[in-house]
Amino acid sequence: MATIVPMSRRRGEPDTLLEPLVTLVQDDMDRVNTTIIEQMQSPVQLIPRLAGHLIEAGGKRLRPMLTIGAGQLCGYSGDRLVPLAACVEFIHTATLLHDDVVDGSDLRRGLDSANTLWGNKASVLVGDFLFSRAFQLMVADGSLRVLKVLSDASAIIAEGEVRQLAASNNTRTEEIEYLRVIEAKTAALFSAAVQIAAVVADRPGDEEDALVSFGLNLGLAFQLVDDALDYSARQAELGKRVGDDMREGKITLPVILAFRRGSEEERRFWCRTMEDLEQEDGDFDRAQALMRRHGAIEDTVARARHHASIARDALGLFPDSPALRALVDVITFCVTRDY
Repeated sequence: MATIVPMSRRRGEPDTLLEPLVTLVQDDMDRVNTTIIEQMQSPVQLIPRLAGHLIEAGGKRLRPMLTIGAGQLCGYSGDRLVPLAACVEFIHTATLLHDDVVDGSDLRRGLDSANTLWGNKASVLVGDFLFSRAFQLMVADGSLRVLKVLSDASAIIAEGEVRQLAASNNTRTEEIEYLRVIEAKTAALFSAAVQIAAVVADRPGDEEDALVSFGLNLGLAFQLVDDALDYSARQAELGKRVGDDMREGKITLPVILAFRRGSEEERRFWCRTMEDLEQEDGDFDRAQALMRRHGAIEDTVARARHHASIARDALGLFPDSPALRALVDVITFCVTRDY
């Protein structure tokens, strides 16, 4: 059994924590990126232009890197995970295109969002195209288990979108419902991305279950920190405007905690700004102040660290290796982004 190094915050650039995984998977990720470019081609010129705008805008390719890294953890050395990692990235990219339309976002990774440049209709339809490409890659792999894992994740993500829409602008949203939303919208794909590595490598059930737990809890930690950052980071760090969640009336854990812990007058503020979307100059500053008063950001991050610890413990089933240490560093990265 491995001896897992403790997660301790490293000062400096958190992205350096991704370097071991980036280095480990570089050769395969070069092939993944080639596959992505090839598979997003279409005689309909708008499709590669719009999809390429988002795909080429950067992003860490964290989910496909996790697929390749988990494959190395499982001792897999074949070729099947390359197109499947591209499939994972297509599913993620499709959800981003749809999210930006639903949320009315005008920035993505620091650039104009696709819906800002080409409109909502084009963004939704190209997102559908990428989902379809993802399913073509799943079918081409030929494994019904892989197809089930990834198709189930796609369905869960869509359910999460609807759950979030139903909870939007509702300050009485319970924390458990919020967790169901982020488990579906974010954690399900993290989990599927690593689970398929165990399936392809034909690992025993306990190892597959361990990777499912690792991915699920890593995804929860990642999203919890993301939601904390929207009220605490600088725009340049997020690649989007800080405070977008508030402008859209999106009910995330920092809001839930501040609302529950606040006075009646403070709750009226949250109802006005988040439910009625009647927002004035200075409201975002006040929201941040209320969150500081009630420890909402700190407790959101504390919950993220709890899930990160579960993710770390799940990896304890695997023997020590460069892949194991790289994945532990990814856990640390997810919870030590500046907030």
